[in-house]
Amino acid sequence: MNCSLGVNAFRPGVQVAAHHFSKACSRLLAAAAPTTRCFSSTTLLPSKQWQANRGRLSSSTPFFGPSSIPRIAVRTLKFAARNRILIHYVDLPPNYKDEEGLPFRVDDLAAGEVLQLFGPGMTTPAANRLLKILHGRRVAGTLDDPVLKVNTAGYTPKDRRIALDYLRKNIHVDEVVNAGLRAEDELAALEKQQEEDAQAQAEGEDDVTKQLGYKSRFKVYKDDSEGLEESEKKKPEPQSVYGKSAFDAIRARNEAIWKEKLRKQEEERKKLEEKYKNGKAGPLAKADDTPKREVSAKRKEWEEWAMSDLKEPPKMPAWKRLLPSTVFVALLVAGFLTYSQLYVAPSRENRLWPDCPPAAATVAVLIGANVLIWFLWKVPVMWKPLLRYFLISPATPNAFSMLGAVFSHQVVWGHLIFNMPILWFFGTRLHDEVGRADFLTTYILSGSVGFLTSLFWLVLKGNFHMTTLGASGAIYGISAAYFWMHRFEGFKIFGLPPDPYTGVQGLAFIGLFGGLNIWGLFSKNHTMDVVSHLGGMVIGIIAGHLMEQKKKARLQGAGNTQLNLEDQKTGSGVLDTMLETK
Repeated sequence: MNCSLGVNAFRPGVQVAAHHFSKACSRLLAAAAPTTRCFSSTTLLPSKQWQANRGRLSSSTPFFGPSSIPRIAVRTLKFAARNRILIHYVDLPPNYKDEEGLPFRVDDLAAGEVLQLFGPGMTTPAANRLLKILHGRRVAGTLDDPVLKVNTAGYTPKDRRIALDYLRKNIHVDEVVNAGLRAEDELAALEKQQEEDAQAQAEGEDDVTKQLGYKSRFKVYKDDSEGLEESEKKKPEPQSVYGKSAFDAIRARNEAIWKEKLRKQEEERKKLEEKYKNGKAGPLAKADDTPKREVSAKRKEWEEWAMSDLKEPPKMPAWKRLLPSTVFVALLVAGFLTYSQLYVAPSRENRLWPDCPPAAATVAVLIGANVLIWFLWKVPVMWKPLLRYFLISPATPNAFSMLGAVFSHQVVWGHLIFNMPILWFFGTRLHDEVGRADFLTTYILSGSVGFLTSLFWLVLKGNFHMTTLGASGAIYGISAAYFWMHRFEGFKIFGLPPDPYTGVQGLAFIGLFGGLNIWGLFSKNHTMDVVSHLGGMVIGIIAGHLMEQKKKARLQGAGNTQLNLEDQKTGSGVLDTMLETK
């Protein structure tokens, strides 16, 4: 029987001790031969009648009590029901994994319970995952296993302590007994492995001894020349009084292998000399040259269908290229400003995902849209509409591409995978402060106005061969808006600078981002659309200022309160605003 380490070969003594501490509903069973399945300690009744008549014995009901029948745990093929909360090590399922844990109650904690237990810094899925992992470790006896701590390294020590205290208070698990059972299992498995290794080593030595012609591995010398080549046998050499040893046979065999290898190398060298004796060597090739994959005929057909037939940019004045896009962006600005004023946030029961924070839901949808458009770029049949509506070309500009390009990425490495984490980091934080309407308005207008700025730059400079796309302008906009609203606050990076220093102010980050993009604008070999970055930052700063004034006016009108900007605190997902009441 083969079982994984930690759940095999239960020692009877420790097993009985574990059941001594098990739940009070454990039943008694007459001794029976255990099956070959592991991971269950369900005890069976000697008869169903005894279970039904427990507490009212009759003459027709045989009694099996602790005095006559010992408590024996029988491994069966029956596991815990789906909703059963496991608390005993012997009930550990065979597919248990530390990173998944075990259910600690029938239903997971709701968002309100997570908020009450951990505070605002912990999401509902993360809290339930931590509780499942820790409950699984309590049952598996691995709470102190340092190898498994990598699965909870993303949680703070405080969160882990709160979760463990909650579990110990609400779910009774005998951690000492479970840890003892696991130690017994590991010791038994280690002893079995050592026995198998010793047996395999002994069998291997016996095989080598037989190959050398010995009947026993304890002999060292022999009198015959078994195992040597015929040429070696004919060589006159002094005979040892002890005969041929095992080391002589090994040496002779290795020498024969080496001579055969030299012979083959010599034959190969002669063949090469014969082949190139006229001085005509083969062509040289780079070792790292990889053959390029030939483009299929169907792909070439799709490329010809998607690409334009224009040989050069059409002749037209600059204002004709810029006017449609400018009007479209102006309509976007007016529409989203109206939307930000009229939007009313739905109640929790009317939201699509009630248990998901609004900031996480909004930013996740934006990230999903960006990933979807990137995937569509891999589908040839979508190339033509994508080139028209999701790529900005100054030679033939399309007004709707001012919005579509904000969600468009063609390359995953270095573009999409770089933009999306930044969008999540700053987007959730800004959303928590200003709400969904103001956040979406800032995101869309920063991206579209940034692309309109880039279109003006490319058209006026005559760079009709260039194209641009991506969410960078929008991300620079929401980042600039967030730092502008916290322009006089200090931000620490990885805890630096240490206390009592407050960190780098938000204005410094705005200056850093702006300086890098201005430097890239005058660089000769830049490949990024830094003009759209700068345009997005300008819109973000304006939006941040307007949202700050809007928040002040709302707070003053609601309760004659004032916003204390110096006492704002930044958290990991939810930003708490400290208010001073007059």
